[in-house]
Amino acid sequence: MSEQPGLADDMLKIEGLEAALPSMTQWRVAAGRSVDWAALEAVLGTALPSDFRSLAEAYPVLVIDDFLSVSVPRPGTEESWASQSREDEILQDLYEMGDTEDYVPYPQSGGLISWGDSNSGDVLYWKTSPADPDAWPVVVRTDNAEWFEFPVGAVEFLAGVYGRTIDVPGMPRNLPRSNPQVLGLSDRID
Repeated sequence: MSEQPGLADDMLKIEGLEAALPSMTQWRVAAGRSVDWAALEAVLGTALPSDFRSLAEAYPVLVIDDFLSVSVPRPGTEESWASQSREDEILQDLYEMGDTEDYVPYPQSGGLISWGDSNSGDVLYWKTSPADPDAWPVVVRTDNAEWFEFPVGAVEFLAGVYGRTIDVPGMPRNLPRSNPQVLGLSDRID
């Protein structure tokens, strides 16, 4: 039996990210992480892009070069992850102050859902429009309050940034460094 075309595409995207960040492969969970997507999506109110789901099944939360964190749900904490993504207080405050350009917080139509951030205040979002999550673009709010939109998914965005094919204005000039190191955070829940 062959893989579904979407899954094969997602795995190619993850392989592209692994090529850009070879040190991440040590954190791959061979047996998968068994995220309860039904529970997460029930609380969040939407499905998430399949490339991100594939990444979250293969890897724990990743911290790249002590700078960028990729927030994937931990098994057993899906509802909490969804609640935090749905109730982004900082984004809501920025929206209420008129500091989001034309972007709106989720669950508004086309609203933003965060999936990553940097230690300098940059935030990575999906813009939940169009209706198909696999077509959601990545939106970056830099620490300088600048907003940039990229017509790619999360995994392709990360592979592009760390493979040096996507430049994010406003991010540190030395990003990415040569040979970026990746730390995988434990799925253990205490």
